[in-house]
Amino acid sequence: MFTGLKKYGFLAVIAAVFSWSAAAQEKLPLDAFAMLPSILDVQVSPNGKKLGIIRATGKDGGYLLEIFETKNLKAKPVRIGTDVMEMRSFNWLNDKRVLIGFRQILNDANFTGWVNKAAIVNANASGKWLELPDGSQFVSPWQSNPREIIISYDDNDNRIPDIARFNVRNGRVSNIARGTNRTGGYQVDLNGEVRGASRFEPSSGSIIQLARLRGESKWRQIKVIDPKKRESFSFLGFSSENPNEVYVSTNNGENTAGVYALDIASGSYSERLFGLKSVDAVGIMRSRKKENYGQLTGFTYRTDSLKRYYIDGNEEALYNAIKGLFPGKSVFYNATRSEDDNAIVIYTRSAKDPGSYYLLRNKSELKFLGAEKPLLEERHLAKVEYKSFKARDGRRIPAFVTIPNSEGPFPAIVLPHGGPWARDAGGFDEWGQLLAHHGYVVIQPQFRGSEGYGLDHWMAGDAKWGLEMQDDVDDAAMYLVKRGLATEDKLAVFGWSYGGYAAFAGSMRPNNIYQCAIAGAGVADLNSIRATIGRNKFLRELQRPTILGVSPIDHVEDVNVPILVVHGDIDIRVPVAHSRRFVDKLKSNNKDYKYVELKGADHFSSTLSYQHKTDFYTELLNWLETKCF
Repeated sequence: MFTGLKKYGFLAVIAAVFSWSAAAQEKLPLDAFAMLPSILDVQVSPNGKKLGIIRATGKDGGYLLEIFETKNLKAKPVRIGTDVMEMRSFNWLNDKRVLIGFRQILNDANFTGWVNKAAIVNANASGKWLELPDGSQFVSPWQSNPREIIISYDDNDNRIPDIARFNVRNGRVSNIARGTNRTGGYQVDLNGEVRGASRFEPSSGSIIQLARLRGESKWRQIKVIDPKKRESFSFLGFSSENPNEVYVSTNNGENTAGVYALDIASGSYSERLFGLKSVDAVGIMRSRKKENYGQLTGFTYRTDSLKRYYIDGNEEALYNAIKGLFPGKSVFYNATRSEDDNAIVIYTRSAKDPGSYYLLRNKSELKFLGAEKPLLEERHLAKVEYKSFKARDGRRIPAFVTIPNSEGPFPAIVLPHGGPWARDAGGFDEWGQLLAHHGYVVIQPQFRGSEGYGLDHWMAGDAKWGLEMQDDVDDAAMYLVKRGLATEDKLAVFGWSYGGYAAFAGSMRPNNIYQCAIAGAGVADLNSIRATIGRNKFLRELQRPTILGVSPIDHVEDVNVPILVVHGDIDIRVPVAHSRRFVDKLKSNNKDYKYVELKGADHFSSTLSYQHKTDFYTELLNWLETKCF
């Protein structure tokens, strides 16, 4: 299965094709935005002597793994690839072997979508590939036995992951925890022992978080997650300092989520280890060094970008030194360091940096390895501001504003995120930058119902679909007008998933402020979504009461602006029937619309192919130019 090395040389060709200056062309070609990342992942081996790079061989990916000697990056690398499946990830298991993750589209009578595969291969490309069971996901190394790793996979075809040890030398699989209809969601401790799980309680619809003391087989209940209470709770991992404590992120009576240590034996919480009043804590940072593996080094949270709060002075000093090399950018490196820190892979990202990789050797030699979007230079990209505005009822709404590199006012696009229980992350946003590059100012409001800003902001969206949630979207557009960045006669709404719902709802409001709408993978029928959720009692109690408001499919006759509808034909999350039914009603009501169905596309914008994006971006920009403004 894993044979047939991809041909190499795409980057050299593409660089030559696009070697003109920006001034020679009014706009960059769509390829600059639509091509898949030229680099997917970079990692250094534990001893720092080898460097692996997953690199594209074409605009649509075609990824292969290159293995370099870190002391001589100009030498020809070892190349490992396959024509059969799409490479997506890799991990160094030791200094000589790597675990590579793949995916492919599966089409059968019961399922159409992506499935995962994985294999272990020698870093010098010699010998046979050792395939893992279908659908395997790498969980962690097994510290007490380097010959085995912990994986999760569906052993008995019940679509519930099981946990197993996998021998990296002979492929022997040893199941250690079986997922059932009631118990699953297993978590392993730092020694590879399964000590966390979740159990569904049918009578109450609750999820019971379980844990057990080190070396014991008895499960202890540490948290009842009641869907009616809407409290957040995330299991972050077991403590290395006290193996019978777990780190969790939860509200614990506060508006925003913070990090606590929870004692398994007593069920009691520590004092809040970390938390802020304005945003939720995201997670924890831990050491990956053998000498203190898993030790807590700090905490993370997100405002305009991911932020770090260190409790380890050495790690903080290293981070500050590296960050100082890249002012104004987010930097990441913790997962890609040699044991002695003499080889560190650095990943940078910002509004004007779609993603760049560097190798820092001997704490003094910094080498550029490549960019995810090599055709997009800083001068091509627009600045992004992190602001907030007051909605009409006084609620403060955070927002990202992407402003073109020219004089305003501009035609404006409101770009609400999906979810809606999600939030925009900041940094480089492909759609926002694509639109700004073509002269549109873009605002991404973190409307009520968005996560990350505490319980009050999250729950303020309950039963407000198409109502106050939609007001926030409209008020974002008017905020741009008030700032002089836009004018009232040039406003549009565009979104994907829940954002697609917001575009549907925005196309039919009375006294509409928009000149057009673009709905991607949008929810059109709230009753249909609620019925799907209702099959799971926990989700029924948790989400169904919140998904109330305007159901666009019932109000198509009220659509009063031109609307572009886009949907993937193998979308499982929001089935394509939502858009097809909406479009049928648009047609019967003689509305101004266009429908584009992306063949082979699922729900997530992150899995769109180069061709999907090229087709979609062409339709999007043409629609804005000819139907909106």
